[in-house]
Amino acid sequence: MDLDIVGLSRLQFAMTALYHFLFVPLTLGLSILLAIMETVYVMTGRPIWRQMTKFWGVLFGINFALGVSTGIVMEFQFGMNWSYYSHYVGDIFGAPLAIEGLMAFFLEATFVGMFFFGWERMSKVAHCVVTWLVALGTNFSALWILIANGWMQNPVGAKLNPQTLRMEVDSFYEVLFNPVAQAKFVHTVSAGYTVAALFVLGVSAWYVLKGRHTELAKRSMTVAASFGLAAALSVVVLGDESGYATSEHQKMKLAAIEAMWKTEPAPASFTAIGLPDQAARQTHYAVHIPWVMGLIGTRSLTEEITGIEDLVTAAKGRIREGQQAYDTLQKIRALGAGVPIPSDLQQAFDAQGRSLGYALLLKPYVDDPRQATEAQIEKAAWDTVPQVAPLFWSFRLMVGLGLFFIVLTATFFWLSARRRLDAHPWLLRLAVWSIPLPWIAAEAGWIVAELGRQPWAVEGVLPTAVAVSELGASTVLFTLLGFVAIYTVLIVVEMKLMLKAIRKGPEPDAPPAAGADVPLIGKVHTA
Repeated sequence: MDLDIVGLSRLQFAMTALYHFLFVPLTLGLSILLAIMETVYVMTGRPIWRQMTKFWGVLFGINFALGVSTGIVMEFQFGMNWSYYSHYVGDIFGAPLAIEGLMAFFLEATFVGMFFFGWERMSKVAHCVVTWLVALGTNFSALWILIANGWMQNPVGAKLNPQTLRMEVDSFYEVLFNPVAQAKFVHTVSAGYTVAALFVLGVSAWYVLKGRHTELAKRSMTVAASFGLAAALSVVVLGDESGYATSEHQKMKLAAIEAMWKTEPAPASFTAIGLPDQAARQTHYAVHIPWVMGLIGTRSLTEEITGIEDLVTAAKGRIREGQQAYDTLQKIRALGAGVPIPSDLQQAFDAQGRSLGYALLLKPYVDDPRQATEAQIEKAAWDTVPQVAPLFWSFRLMVGLGLFFIVLTATFFWLSARRRLDAHPWLLRLAVWSIPLPWIAAEAGWIVAELGRQPWAVEGVLPTAVAVSELGASTVLFTLLGFVAIYTVLIVVEMKLMLKAIRKGPEPDAPPAAGADVPLIGKVHTA
């Protein structure tokens, strides 16, 4: 990545997003685990489940507070570092973010307060409802963010107004039910559930190894193992759905993930390992598994997966069509604001406008894309290829860790069913040392999703190089270093607070007041 204004702006957003994404998955998963634990408490009336909910709730609260503080900064960056992006697509991109802030964030934040301060002020059932609403708000927040992000990956339900040079919503229904957004949402939240499950499993295993709070720890391990196994399996299944959506809407990303330089006969093989060489446009020492990629990418044995070189050739055609669209756009804008567009120009723009974004790929090389040379078109076409090696290895790291999580959670689920969670200390130590791994997998998944979209800020519509603000590189570098320093401090603070809470362990929980609700299971037995 060149350290110019574009490269520095990308790096700044990437760093803040990667830092923020350290907090998000644990918040998503712990909120559901808290709701499950408190539901068991309400149904059984056993105080140990109330104590579990309160203990893991403390860790949730620490993570939630720091996640909010890091997330707010990211939204400001759209106006500060990506002002042309905000101008060009703000009418569509801003709507899900506004809904997330007004509905999900306030819903989440309000009920988080009631969760922590309402234990002695509400009935058990009412407090359990609050806990489920915290989980609902947390996941709603992720939904709207991923609808916005999914639109960047697959911009449906919108069209460009050639007179204002702004994208406008054509169908909010299509934006909302964008197949890429829906696939990303379920895949991301399942990954978050896996992060939380492995976190609870690892911390509980540490307690068992130390012989502390074993009753709470073993119950927590049972919940985490069963929940984590379901989540890890869901990540694989839903990841397959996400991969299929990528093959439909982001063919270059899929080809780069596979380092597939040439189109292979159907069904394409999967490259298990290899050394992608982008300069030589080949993958050295590749080990292929026949048919697998064709089945994953197309769900058939007859459809091809297009290779990078053929996709670049197609991009050249789109660039040339985009030059025509750019010419038509300039004729429309020459008419002036508010002047009706002649039908012939409107028809021409409607036919060519889908490729306008490809013409904008020429902007780093020439001010007027219509004046581009063949050599500049060739460079712009190859710019549509993202960095292959980071994508290739990030994807394989994510998949390999995902398979490991399935094996680990399945093992502890089996031990839990046999009531032998403490039978193998080496497995408990493995669970403790595995705590960071789901975060690594989640960050690798983020790299696959976002680096794979380059060079586009919005796929096929707005190149990243055009979307930035007109700032000095030194200004962006200064703020980049500032964010890295502040966020690093926040990470250290969170880790110290979390470790302090874990070492301290759960607080002794006072018994419910006289006249408290009768457990739901008790009501059934009484009846």
